[in-house]
Amino acid sequence: MPDAPLICSRANPVFRQRPDSSAGLINSTVSGTNFNDRYSRQSILPGIGESGQRAIAAAHAVVVGCGALGCGIIDQLARAGFGRLTLIDRDIVEWSNLQRQTLFDEADADSGQPKAVAAHRRVRAVNSDVEVAAHIADLNSENAGELLLGSAKPDLILDGTDNLETRYLLNDLALKHGIPLIYGGVIARRGMQMTIRPGRGPCLRCVFPEPSSNGEIETCDTAGVLGAAVGIVSSLQAAAAIEMVGSPDRETKPCLIEFDLASTRFRTIDLSAFSDPASRAECICCGKRRYEFLSGERTRPAVTLCGRGSFQIPAAGSRIDLSRLASKVATVAPVTANEFFVRIAPRPGVEMTVFADARAVVRGTANEGEARALYDRYVGA
Repeated sequence: MPDAPLICSRANPVFRQRPDSSAGLINSTVSGTNFNDRYSRQSILPGIGESGQRAIAAAHAVVVGCGALGCGIIDQLARAGFGRLTLIDRDIVEWSNLQRQTLFDEADADSGQPKAVAAHRRVRAVNSDVEVAAHIADLNSENAGELLLGSAKPDLILDGTDNLETRYLLNDLALKHGIPLIYGGVIARRGMQMTIRPGRGPCLRCVFPEPSSNGEIETCDTAGVLGAAVGIVSSLQAAAAIEMVGSPDRETKPCLIEFDLASTRFRTIDLSAFSDPASRAECICCGKRRYEFLSGERTRPAVTLCGRGSFQIPAAGSRIDLSRLASKVATVAPVTANEFFVRIAPRPGVEMTVFADARAVVRGTANEGEARALYDRYVGA
């Protein structure tokens, strides 16, 4: 069995806006470049050709998350000529992002640009033929259908998210609507990538039936992340998307690619055993058609508490090792701890108290989205 799925947390604060707000959605369509010349080096590749390139130009990809992985994916898909990109992200650009989030620059960090806005602008500069829609939104079970499906379902979804709850939500939506999902994860010097083809191979829950326990998950804010590792995973994801659309007849075995740059270990895990009908019949998504994360059954909505900027993240089904959490977070933020709770001070005026049942009280944040982002950043989804 492969290691648990990896996540990469974005930094706070979060810029959050309703997806149906005119300020939260940006559209642009321009054209006029020399198609054959622009993509000549890609279209001469065996299996793609001019017909494959035309298919790429007609394809619609949704990229969820404009952080480290999302930046690499978006840049490569735009340069490859994907005709339509939908970008979804809840966060703003910070200085700590610039080490690995390649679509952004110092001006974006200085002004605190929403990542979706900055990524949208960069795509327009890279390839004006791409139609771009950017949503500044916190993806959840209530708005996922509207944001990802819109007026018509996309050809594929690429996962650039930072927490397991959202990853499993994307898996549910992809399975329910028959949309290929390209998963990727990176932490420290390690990464993994997996392509999910509904009806043709295993899904995320076939391989990882349950998310890892709270407090046990490493995040980029507590474990760090090497930009080169991000580049490898995002390139694997972009390559999978280009091949899927440009070379649809190419047969590939379902697999999980893993690597660790610290040991220079790369391996490909054959997931064919999970593709067996009997095996997939046992999967809660593939076989039983239960979409717990998309339905909201597994969602823990934040509760607004008395007092300005106070929210409670409800308890989870698993417990947290408080001493381990305190040790992990102490390297990046001030911490006080005892046998009952761990109190984290991410920045002046903001405080998060985490209890052993995975419940947390966050005080001093602007909104629920920012409270959740802090929880994802330090505790994990």
